[in-house]
Amino acid sequence: MKDVEKSELVEQAFEFWFNGQEHIRSPFPSYIHNELKQRAIIRFNQWLDGLKDDLKDEINDEIVAEKFEEILFEEAHKLVLTEDEKNTILYPFLPRVGDHLNDYEGKKSEIIDRHILAEKDVTYLKVKCKRIEDDNIWETSFELPV
Repeated sequence: MKDVEKSELVEQAFEFWFNGQEHIRSPFPSYIHNELKQRAIIRFNQWLDGLKDDLKDEINDEIVAEKFEEILFEEAHKLVLTEDEKNTILYPFLPRVGDHLNDYEGKKSEIIDRHILAEKDVTYLKVKCKRIEDDNIWETSFELPV
C-alpha cells in the first residue's frame, strides 16, 4: 500500500467522523481531535508495520478502512472524560442528551440524561426526558445491539 493511499484514507476517515455527514453526527468531541489524530495514526502505522508481507498483498481497502475506524474508536474511548462521551463513542447512532423524542402522547420532549444499564444478558440505553410544554419528566429505554 502506498503512503499516499494511506494518507488519503486517513484524511477521509477524519473528515467523515470529525465533521459528521447528513444523518451521522460526529461521536468525537472537538477537544480530543488533535490528540486522537496523532494516536490513531501511530497505532494504525504500528498495525501496518506488524503485517506479514504475504498478508499485505491480500488486504484490500475495505479491510484497511475498517481497521483504521476500529483503532480510531478505541483511541477516542481512551481520551474522552465523561461516561456520556464514552457511551456516544460506543453507540454513535443512538439518541444523545439534548436530542428530542416524542413521548407516548406524541408530545415533544428533550433528553436530559441517559445511561447504560445491563439486566441479565441484555444491555439497555435508559433515557430521562423532559416534556417541553410542561416540564413533565419521563423515562424510556432502548435495547442495545450486542
